[in-house]
Order: sequence, then structure tokens, then C-alpha cells
Amino acid sequence: MHLGRVIGTVVSTSKDASLCGSKLLIVARLTEKQEPDGTTEIATDTVGAGYGEIVIVATGSAARQAGALVHSVTDASIVGIVDTVETH
Repeated sequence: MHLGRVIGTVVSTSKDASLCGSKLLIVARLTEKQEPDGTTEIATDTVGAGYGEIVIVATGSAARQAGALVHSVTDASIVGIVDTVETH
């Protein structure tokens, strides 16, 4: 899992049936200091995240364990909205 910031949305009327009904968001990956690391990804939103929010992203097969995505083609899912981050 890693931290990311929602920077946009993706609208796709033609997609795999397993993604129908899913909200797709563009997420910028963040460092531990909450700074962008230069990479982005499209993630399936399972928690109702919105633009500008810091989120927790699960990737790989773990991404399909969130919500009703067990048989989905997704490999990145937003599984949490972050309230605070504390590093030392």
C-alpha cells in the first residue's frame, strides 16, 4: 500500500464489464512527506474519495479484495481516506 493524492477523475463509457459502476480516479503517488513522487495511476475508488484528498492505495491482487472487486480487472484500489500522517 502507499499514499496518494486524488488529482482527477476518469470517465470511460466503454470499459471491461467488471469495472461498470466503479468510480475511477487519477492518483498522484506521494512520499512519506506527502510530496508527489512523479508517478500517477488510475485507481478504483471503494471509499468515496474526492479531489485533493490524501488516500491509501492498495495495488496488485490485494486491490481486488476491496469492496465488490473480487472478479475485477483492477490492480489499484483506493481503500482509505487519510485524516493525518505522522512521520519521525
